[in-house]
Amino acid sequence: MPTEFAEEYQPLLIKETKDKQPKFPNKSLLLAACAACIGGTFQYGYNVSVINAPTMHVQNFINQTWRERYQTNISVDALTLLWSTIVSIFTLGGLVGVTIGGTLSVKLGRKGTLLANNIFALTAALLMGLSYPTGLFELLIIGRLLTGMNAGIGLCVQPLYLGEIAPTALRGSMGMGTSIFITVGILAGQVMGLKELLGEEEYWPILLSSTCIPAFLQLLILPWFPESPRYLLIDKGDEQGCKKALKQLHGIAGCDGEREDIEKERNDLMDFQAKKPWELFTDRSVRWQLLSILLLNAAQQLNGINAIYFYADYLFRQSGIPADKRPYVTVGTGACECITALTCGLLIDRLGRKVLITGGYTLMSICCILFTLTLSFQDASPVIPYLSMACLFAFILSFGLGPGGVTNILTTELFTQTARPAAYMIAGSLNWLSFFFIGLVFPFIVIGLQQYCFLVFLAVCSLMAIYIYLVIPETKNKSFVQIQNEFKTSSHKKAHNADRAGPTLLLTSS
Repeated sequence: MPTEFAEEYQPLLIKETKDKQPKFPNKSLLLAACAACIGGTFQYGYNVSVINAPTMHVQNFINQTWRERYQTNISVDALTLLWSTIVSIFTLGGLVGVTIGGTLSVKLGRKGTLLANNIFALTAALLMGLSYPTGLFELLIIGRLLTGMNAGIGLCVQPLYLGEIAPTALRGSMGMGTSIFITVGILAGQVMGLKELLGEEEYWPILLSSTCIPAFLQLLILPWFPESPRYLLIDKGDEQGCKKALKQLHGIAGCDGEREDIEKERNDLMDFQAKKPWELFTDRSVRWQLLSILLLNAAQQLNGINAIYFYADYLFRQSGIPADKRPYVTVGTGACECITALTCGLLIDRLGRKVLITGGYTLMSICCILFTLTLSFQDASPVIPYLSMACLFAFILSFGLGPGGVTNILTTELFTQTARPAAYMIAGSLNWLSFFFIGLVFPFIVIGLQQYCFLVFLAVCSLMAIYIYLVIPETKNKSFVQIQNEFKTSSHKKAHNADRAGPTLLLTSS
């Protein structure tokens, strides 16, 4: 190309190079994400599912221990209370973990918090492993509380780390690591609980203490990868550290564009300190973002997905599946969830967040209607229970493609650096409280409404689909600053329309 033409079109050539986005993550970036996830949300999924397999074995241990202490069998009510405490205290631990996770992520950094979080997992594994030889079932309660704290911190901090190390073009796919590793953790817990592995009675202490394995893996692998570049530059002012981290995660060719985005965000947040959760509630500039994540995280638990799992065992019995085969069907369900999460990870940066989450809630609404109908006419034909199972799988797949995967990503993307940790503390706390609430209230809803309980979830899913369509912008391929500006523009438009509507109303009334 002649020199004069090269000079004339130089800005266009620069723009073309700058707009070229990576299609696949750098190997170092992918390994860093896996290292974060294996000790983060994988632990959450694993500890949610692994407790189901040894139910009878642990109850037998409690009864045996009680008899040795008090020379009498434990009452059914007391046994049920102790077992419920062992299972549900995980939720309380998660709530505690998520309330301290945001603060720790600011003080220790994202990577530092993830590494320190393994203390809870290792201590829990030790206590639960020692419960049988010492004859102390109380250690199971303390161990489950600590695994909950580990899961709460992981669910708060790991999405922060993934969202901040990922390039803009791959932020959706990288963020899906949260959901992918939750489903992989659930599947791993189900597989480990099979009788061919650690499902026999003598192995249950080893099964529960196996939560130490992901913790050790993270402690071995994650230290080789850098801290979040955004945290280093914006929170700590470490320019050299940020530059070095970007080169390792994105390569020399891809680090300049990301550095510019981080610099823009730092300039916009100059003189701003990391916000506390209560400060977000008084900040009018983020009120729509805050309302959106509150609704998204509450709906993630209240949309009926937990009810579907409750009904799964009932449907398996209705379909004539033998009791000894049901664990394998459950594993099949877990495998479907993993495949769905992986599919969502491939689609999210192509179709966008808004399409997937709106479509997911819409499909879930349709499944709620069909599920209500098939449950109402369960005895009309031998085929109906199988149609109900088809609705069950369709509902799970719709959840995985939409709300299950996209909610955490939107919590990352709707806030800038100073507000993001506080936003995760608020969203995570509400998520855990909703999880506890649905576990407490759902049995009474089922007793009162029976199969019509899914009409309640129909209302939740439908209203969320409408809200997302009307309020939340598409965030695909947009920097955090661009997303923030889009919300500001939208707020100004609404305020302007409201100001115009006021005089018009007065004139009409006069």
